[in-house]
Amino acid sequence: MFSLNKMHLLAASTAAFTIAGAIGAQAEGMVAFLLPENVNPRWEQQDAAAFVAKMKEIAPDTKVEVFNAGNDTSVQQRQAEQALTQGADVLVVIPIDGESSAIIADTAAEEGVPTIAYDRMINSENTKFWVQADMYATGAAQAQHVVDNTAKGDTLVMLKGSPTDPNAAVIAEGQMSVLEPLFASGERVLGYENWTQGWDPAIARRSMDQALTQLNNNVQGVVSSNDGNAGAAIAAMEEQGMAGKVPVSGLDCTVQAQQLMLLGKQTQCGWRPLHEMAAAAAEVAVRLMNDQDYSDLATRTVTNGVGAEVNFVPVDSYSAVGPEGVAYVIEHDPSITKDMVCQGEAASTDFCK
Repeated sequence: MFSLNKMHLLAASTAAFTIAGAIGAQAEGMVAFLLPENVNPRWEQQDAAAFVAKMKEIAPDTKVEVFNAGNDTSVQQRQAEQALTQGADVLVVIPIDGESSAIIADTAAEEGVPTIAYDRMINSENTKFWVQADMYATGAAQAQHVVDNTAKGDTLVMLKGSPTDPNAAVIAEGQMSVLEPLFASGERVLGYENWTQGWDPAIARRSMDQALTQLNNNVQGVVSSNDGNAGAAIAAMEEQGMAGKVPVSGLDCTVQAQQLMLLGKQTQCGWRPLHEMAAAAAEVAVRLMNDQDYSDLATRTVTNGVGAEVNFVPVDSYSAVGPEGVAYVIEHDPSITKDMVCQGEAASTDFCK
């Protein structure tokens, strides 16, 4: 067992989730998959699509309802209530807010329905499972990449995630495990930092514009917690003639991020096999509906924010850097092809020729 806020395992050592052997398809009923927002395309295009596909494969007679809360916690709560009213047997929830979403798991538990926290932890005693990669190590890898590509005395900007997303805090802790000693010694300078409510790129863009103004463009590295923030930072630096000259980290390895990596404007992104995460959640859901053993899937436990032990289904992660990293992601991510990446300005890069 380990605490959610102290996930010190290296990403490379985190056991990748491997889909277990075929299970019985007797699960019917309904599973609800609750998405947090539509700002980041991954939720609809990757996570939800992969979850629905895996459910169709292993439990074709089970109805899957996908909801999107549009970054509104009250809407997500209402959608969960709607799913329960419709007879959902399992809730799979990516919470907007790890604290307020506890009511979703608590209400479901009152009706005997288990809740799986997907990607982000739900701080409830009734959270049954958590499916995620080691976000502490992911944050550390982001920061280390920027450190490795800057010099003594260089000034860094930190564009952190949403303050309501428990993952954002863990990512930031991982980043600071690398950066704090360097800030303390003067090896690197923290020029500006800000959180990004709702992971909204428009907010990240305003933060980066403020950072460049306050620092008079004296920025040598951007520790960005996801690709949306990275793209916003790059757009701001583009106007100052700085894009491509400053290392920028990210997370998710979206198509746009990979294009920016080929152009040398974003230099790193943390990649997680979202199709494996979604498949893991689907298989756990079906095991719960079938009342089958799941100990081979949930190989660990974590302690969430209210001290509850939660079954943990770990997946692997990878720090993608430059064209080599893009090649790795394309090879291992079934939702992304080289043709998708090699569009627009990126089509003229050596990688795409």
